[in-house]
Amino acid sequence: MAGPLIVPNPEDPRLTERVAGVDERGRAIETSVTVERPLTLYLNAQEIVTMMTIGDYPDYLAIGYLLNQNMLKATDVVTGVDYDEDLEVVVVRTDTDTNFEDKLRKRTQTSGCAQGTAFGDLMEALAEIKLPATQFKTSWLYRLTNAINTMPSLYLTAGAIHGCVLCKEDKPLVYMEDVGRHNAVDKIAGWMYRHGESGGDKLFYTTGRLTSEMVIKTVRMGIPILVSRSGFTAWGVALARQCGLTLIGRARGKRFVALAGEDRIVFDQDLSYVEEESARHHRKGSGGDD
Repeated sequence: MAGPLIVPNPEDPRLTERVAGVDERGRAIETSVTVERPLTLYLNAQEIVTMMTIGDYPDYLAIGYLLNQNMLKATDVVTGVDYDEDLEVVVVRTDTDTNFEDKLRKRTQTSGCAQGTAFGDLMEALAEIKLPATQFKTSWLYRLTNAINTMPSLYLTAGAIHGCVLCKEDKPLVYMEDVGRHNAVDKIAGWMYRHGESGGDKLFYTTGRLTSEMVIKTVRMGIPILVSRSGFTAWGVALARQCGLTLIGRARGKRFVALAGEDRIVFDQDLSYVEEESARHHRKGSGGDD
């Protein structure tokens, strides 16, 4: 494969705005800021959620959200995705009503039972997923982080954004950004579903924290390795160990820490040939776990 299939486009005028202000010396400045806009998701006739997003790839975001929340099953047939930019609405249509819609009709939403039931179903579904024993070479990690750090991105242009990358060995395939890391993950899940791409031979890279949500979404996509430049939460680590997910965090320059699934890692990289990360690519909280 010659290069990534999708990369961020910081030149897209829909994604950033120029805003005037002053700096710490009171001098007039103008800077780029990331745009966020609401997107209301419907599953057939049922309103599901309103998300704040930068607005690119609404079809992938919608399908990925439904898949990762276990509202859409692999056996459900998606007949269409309709996006209205003016109304800020995306509708995912299936050939029949889904199991989730049926549950919503049977429960009183005032008590929050519907979402609680969805979460319970999601946790049960994790127990059914068996991740493959895919190897992970440390040499891939260093080549990947170098490639990702040197790609154009909205982060380098305007900041206030998270990035997620679907990779195969040392090759980035799909690089998505959004104001929330969960949105970036869901866009990749939607892309995988639409293109019939499996996750068993892939690894997932994120700039965000390794929380329970990130672990759940990665496992839901069938991806056995999750890597982040940021840190961990205790529940994220516990879930990763429970699900057999390789969890690697604080991956910056030569350093990383693995807290789950260490048996997949092949330590083949001579660290004397690895450079420390350039300060240009440091993100918010790069000295900690944010």
